[in-house]
Amino acid sequence: MTRIINHAKTDTALSGQVVRAITQGPGFHWFGYYDKLQFSEDGRYVLGMEVNFENRQPEGDDEIRVGMVDLGQGDKWVELGRSRAWAWQNGCMLQWRPGYPGQIVWNDRIGDEFVCNILDVFDGYSQSWPFAIFCLRPGGKEALTLDFARLNDLRPGYGYAGAVDINADELAPDETGIIHLDLESGQSRLLISLADLAEAVGDRPGVKDAKHYVNCPLFNPSGTRFAFLHRWREDGGRGWPFRTRFLCADADGGNITVLADKGCGHFNWRDDHHIIAQVGGFWLLNDEGRWVKRIGEGVMSDSGGHVSCLPGGEWIVSDTYADENRLQSLYLFHEPSGRLVDLAELVTPEIYAGQTAKAIGQPWRCDLHPRISNDGRKLCIDSVHDGRGRQMYLVDIGEMVEMKV
Repeated sequence: MTRIINHAKTDTALSGQVVRAITQGPGFHWFGYYDKLQFSEDGRYVLGMEVNFENRQPEGDDEIRVGMVDLGQGDKWVELGRSRAWAWQNGCMLQWRPGYPGQIVWNDRIGDEFVCNILDVFDGYSQSWPFAIFCLRPGGKEALTLDFARLNDLRPGYGYAGAVDINADELAPDETGIIHLDLESGQSRLLISLADLAEAVGDRPGVKDAKHYVNCPLFNPSGTRFAFLHRWREDGGRGWPFRTRFLCADADGGNITVLADKGCGHFNWRDDHHIIAQVGGFWLLNDEGRWVKRIGEGVMSDSGGHVSCLPGGEWIVSDTYADENRLQSLYLFHEPSGRLVDLAELVTPEIYAGQTAKAIGQPWRCDLHPRISNDGRKLCIDSVHDGRGRQMYLVDIGEMVEMKV
């Protein structure tokens, strides 16, 4: 167990707390993205994935095990299924299905076709649909997705191997982009095409010969709007770095709004009309494109971070990429008071650390990606700090967020 580090600039309320491993070898375990439901509604079960190798990109035949940790039975690992559609950063989109207690969803591949599996972990009910999902709409009946084969070519570490991008020769195809999925009927329809997004950029230098894709669609809490990233890589997909526009749209794909026209990193919804986004620092934006205010200036790290809001909206949790000393930080920020609490500072081995302190690094790097329990009292992170490869760790923050500030 690794003790949480408290720095001089922060409070010591968490001294004596621990970052506790809830998985162990011989396999490696992780969850991936920070904006998915990892904890069961009652907090007892924590979803995760298990793999038998690290430090290389997955190939089409590499299979992972899908499972959950039972915190009520000594962190027992319970295997639930398998997947051949996964990436190091976002896994197989494993998550609990809101509105359907006991059901989980994850992506898989059969032959060269991606599918979405639905499983009730308690009664065994299962179903599959002929598409992969990216994010679920609140209520659990619908989802959004994108072209994972194209994403695999243009953003290694996020797309899936094992299928061919049928639009690989097209810079901005009109038959793929943001896609709506009905998890009850199995029907799908294109909401926003890459061709339309590319046309909207105009004649900006480099766009004409760039290869376009989308990433990170995410619904607001009520499911009325979703935000997403439109990205393009110049020189037909070979140019680096990629360019980004941060956009928002109604659930049906209409009323597209530009939130940030030049660049955006990670983001998350604070409420139905406000988003915290990393755009040269963290900013609070509204869904109509107005920049409301800077968040945590001079306190929260500007170099990266996977940001989420705890229930109640006052506390923010985020992390950092490995710095030049290969240190990754996990911290809480109390927005009303401007108070920051460093929860942990973890050393990542060099092989995971990335090309430079601020670069995206290897696709197989291990970001902490803090995920919040439903009651806001616990975090789960992925980490490689203790020499056992990537494993999942639990952090109890209940005492911290209850303190008066």
